[in-house]
Amino acid sequence: MIAALANVSACIAMNYDRLNWAGFYLVRKNELVLGPFQGKTACTRIPFDKGVCGKCYREQTSQRIGDVLSFPGHIACDSASRSELCVPVIVSGRVIGEIDLDSPFPDRFTEDEQAEMEKAAEDIAAAYISKGWIIE
Repeated sequence: MIAALANVSACIAMNYDRLNWAGFYLVRKNELVLGPFQGKTACTRIPFDKGVCGKCYREQTSQRIGDVLSFPGHIACDSASRSELCVPVIVSGRVIGEIDLDSPFPDRFTEDEQAEMEKAAEDIAAAYISKGWIIE
């Protein structure tokens, strides 16, 4: 699973312009834990009640934030980030991880890109089931 997600994050980083971070957070016990990614160093743990990633987890819905500076409780792992797209990976009704993209440009992410990442999340969920991946 880690190898596959590492390649997915590399593919996203190579094919989407104007990103400063592309990667995954994985659910581990009672928090989101940093997974494979491309970009600058990142927050290693995010509580479920904090930031865009926490909201994505709690609401089990994609979060496309045009201006992270106006998002209450935004976690600035990279102070250059200005917009964010976070998409849940859902298996059997529960979030097992998230695709997280950051950009130093406001309003960077489009509805089409959100739909593409939601499709990627569905594909990852299908692989999780078919490959028998385990997240502790």
